[in-house]
Amino acid sequence: MGIVSAEKFVKAARDNGYAIGGFNTNNLEWTQAILRAAEAKKTPVLIQTSMGAAKYMGGYKLCKVMIETLVESMGITVPVAIHLDHGNFDAAMECIEVGYSSLMFDGSALDIEENLEKAAIVIEKAHAKGISVECEVGTIGGEEDGIIGDGELAPVDDAVRMAALGVDFLAAGIGNIHGPYPANWKGLHLDHLEKLTAALPGVPLVLHGGSGIPDDQIRAAIKLGVAKVNVNTECQLAFCAAMREHVGVFNANEAEYMKKKLFDPRKFLKPGFDAITASVEERIDVFGSANKA
Repeated sequence: MGIVSAEKFVKAARDNGYAIGGFNTNNLEWTQAILRAAEAKKTPVLIQTSMGAAKYMGGYKLCKVMIETLVESMGITVPVAIHLDHGNFDAAMECIEVGYSSLMFDGSALDIEENLEKAAIVIEKAHAKGISVECEVGTIGGEEDGIIGDGELAPVDDAVRMAALGVDFLAAGIGNIHGPYPANWKGLHLDHLEKLTAALPGVPLVLHGGSGIPDDQIRAAIKLGVAKVNVNTECQLAFCAAMREHVGVFNANEAEYMKKKLFDPRKFLKPGFDAITASVEERIDVFGSANKA
């Protein structure tokens, strides 16, 4: 199917009680790992680049070309959206020009009036090019590539005003945070999510900080209107754990592995990227989007 806007498949998820995964990538192999999982599970998927990751990979244009080329060369048949994650206004405008198929404008650190004003501009320009738009009200806790949120419950009135601009899906704080969850985290505020859902009938909601939230809470949030769940830290931890184990095995069998030339990075890093694929597949099962492509 190739690269598409995320609007239709996220709306279908909202209408049918499942969620689509938005998985952040950090390089070519990371992207391959996500795409393999999505193709194996027959699910639509969003390949997401944060501002920091895009800079690391050489810019938005290179990210777009890389993802497009991999989708073609790997024979991917499921719908794939190229999505900007937590972009500021300038990043959102650049991704519109570059040709991302989906983007998030995160103005949650601004006062609500400025957030709405800039969101309206982004939505108008993106929709004119068939690009789906996600916006945020109520900061998500933790840190995402230098964007720090204290974490709060999104004001329902602010969410209603943002939705009225025509946003395709909306991220709203419900006690979720980026990065690993602390031991004293009290869980998602599902009661507040119910209020948001009641005030925003049919609007797909987005759950950020999906790594580390108990599966039962994720499933409960999906039942209450969450149609997109973001995952980043979980894949990073899976990669790190697999590579730490692999390095230990390599060191214990160094002579044999050197003889087999397993120091070749294409071979040496494979366990880490295989772990990402397994992690993504497991999340897809929890989100309920398998066989929805």
